[in-house]
Amino acid sequence: MHIWRSLDEVPADLGPTAVVIGNFDGVHLGHRHVVARAREIAAEHDLTVVAVTFDPHPMAVLRPEHAPTTLTSLEVRAELLADAGADAMLAVPFDREVAAWTPEQFVEWVLVTGLKASAVVVGANFRFGNRAAGDVATLRELGARHGFSAEGIPLDGGPQVWSSTYVRMSLAAGDVAGASEALGRPYSVRGVVVKGDQRGRELGFPTANVPTDVLTAAPPDGVYAGWLRRVDTDETFPAAISVGTNPTFDGDRYRRVESYVLDRTDLELYGVEVEVSFVERLRGMVAFESVEALVEQMNADVVRARELLT
Repeated sequence: MHIWRSLDEVPADLGPTAVVIGNFDGVHLGHRHVVARAREIAAEHDLTVVAVTFDPHPMAVLRPEHAPTTLTSLEVRAELLADAGADAMLAVPFDREVAAWTPEQFVEWVLVTGLKASAVVVGANFRFGNRAAGDVATLRELGARHGFSAEGIPLDGGPQVWSSTYVRMSLAAGDVAGASEALGRPYSVRGVVVKGDQRGRELGFPTANVPTDVLTAAPPDGVYAGWLRRVDTDETFPAAISVGTNPTFDGDRYRRVESYVLDRTDLELYGVEVEVSFVERLRGMVAFESVEALVEQMNADVVRARELLT
């Protein structure tokens, strides 16, 4: 997957392309359908599939107080788009100058001059240009003028329209299964394992600790069944996952994701980048009256996680 972080990085000898456009945060099933349609067109006409996205999210520039938490970093987004069928990604650096572009300017500068678009595929609710003045009909009109086809794909998931907003709402409610259904895979977070207070190790449940980023979406505090994957080796392990601040112990108030790999006490993961995927919520976070009560509940959580994951 080629990642171009500005129009200047797009190769001058790039051939004709099939372009998909969107924020693609999370790369949910609706996004994958859009890319799949572009892939079909590309196969028929020998085109390169390019995904156009924006960095940062436009709301982070225009109305930062209302900017959504991100579901995926730009790098993970690129990986997921490549898996969906894209050959390259153009991440347009979004600022107020770009926000002021008219639909005509966006089409001329990005699609025609920059990417030599032969076909463009977007979601049916796609809007673009200053004050979201352009829609799919606008794109078709401009395409007819500049020599590319344009179509909008409904982002339907049965009664629910797939959207990044829906995924965030599901996560906020602790419904990681609902988020996974819209994404077509378990929701996950990535990070480098850091050394914690080692309380889990002392209690017989050594955990891989990944601090959470306040700008990244994460499920609410609680305990989950899921998977831990080493990014470097692609090894994947079943895990009981805690999200929160360990309320049983005083003075521990920074939020993190802690993963206990089931039945493994020999893994050394400090400094390793891991991906933690959430399959099912087991319970909310509570403060226990004693360490013994906590350990008893942790054993029950492990049993339940094993049942769900096998």
